[in-house]
Amino acid sequence: MSGKRGKNNDITDVPGIRVGQVHDARIRTGVSVVLPDAPAIVAGDIRGGGPGARETDLLDPATLVDRADAIVLSGGSSYGLGAADGVAAWLGAQGRGFQLIKTPGVPPSPIVPAAILYDLANGGDKNWGDAPPYASLGRKACEASDALLVLGRAGAGYGATAGSEAGGVGSASYATDDGLIVAALIAVNSFGSVRAPNGDFWAAPFELDNEFGGVRNKPAAPAADLPPDTKLAAPRANTTIGVVAINREVTQADARRIAIMAQDGLARAIRPVHAPTDGDILFTLALGERMEPNALDLTRIGTIAADCVARAIARAVHEARRTAPA
Repeated sequence: MSGKRGKNNDITDVPGIRVGQVHDARIRTGVSVVLPDAPAIVAGDIRGGGPGARETDLLDPATLVDRADAIVLSGGSSYGLGAADGVAAWLGAQGRGFQLIKTPGVPPSPIVPAAILYDLANGGDKNWGDAPPYASLGRKACEASDALLVLGRAGAGYGATAGSEAGGVGSASYATDDGLIVAALIAVNSFGSVRAPNGDFWAAPFELDNEFGGVRNKPAAPAADLPPDTKLAAPRANTTIGVVAINREVTQADARRIAIMAQDGLARAIRPVHAPTDGDILFTLALGERMEPNALDLTRIGTIAADCVARAIARAVHEARRTAPA
C-alpha cells in the first residue's frame, strides 16, 4: 500500500479531531488541547524517566473507562497539570463526560488525560503566587479549538527548547491509498538534540515534500557521544509529549500497542531520548470506523505512526525558528 501526507499535514486530517492552543507571552508558556468530537478510544505509553501526567492509570486496558473526552499537553511542569481542570470544567459545562449510570442532578465526569513539559526556567515571569494560570489557559484552549492549527512556538510548545535551540509544537499526517489516516501532534522540549552531527534533522530520512526544509547536507554520520548541542538539564526538566490519532476505532489494547510503536518516532528524531531527565509520553486516540486489525494491520499502523511522530518533531523545531518570541 502507498499514500501521501494528508491535506493539512497535521492531526486535524483525522476526521473528528480539533486542536485548541493558547499561550501567554509574558509567562512564556502555553497549552494545547486535542478535542475529539465524541469520546474516543484512548491509550498511552510512558518512556521517560521523569514524567508528569494525569489520569494515566485509566490508559490500562484492564480498567473501566476506555475513552477520553480530551487530551491536554501543557507547559508549566506540575503546575501545568491544572490545565486539565479547566478543560474538564469546560467539557462538563457542555454535558460531556463519563457516566456509569445517568442520574438527575449528578454531572458527568470528563475524562481528560494530560501530560506536561518543563518550561519554568525559560525566562518568563512565573511569579503567579497561589494562582497558576493553567486552568484558565485550558479553558481558553478549548474555546480556540475551531482555529487553524499553528505550529512552532505555540500552545504547549511556546516556551519549549529542543537541545540548544527553540522547541515547539509540530504535527504531521499520512493518508494511505486504502483510506487509513494516521497523524501526530508533538510538543518538543527535549534534552536531546534533533540534529545529526552534519546539521540535518535526525528525522530527515522520513521527510515528505520538504516539510521541514529538505536535506541540505551529506547523509548523517552516527554520533559517538552526546551531540554537542545537547542541553544541560536538571531532573524533570525535559519532555517530548504528544498525541497520535487514527481514523479507525480499535480496542484500547491495540491503541496502546500503536502508542508503544509510535515511541520509536522519538528515537528516530531525537538523540538521546527516554533519558532519566525526560518525561516522554505519547497518547493514542482512535476514532472512526470500527476496525479489528490483525497483527500485520497493527504493525502497519504503528510503523506509520512512528514516522509521523518523527516528522512532527522536526516540523516543530523547523517552524519554531520562524515563530520564536522576542
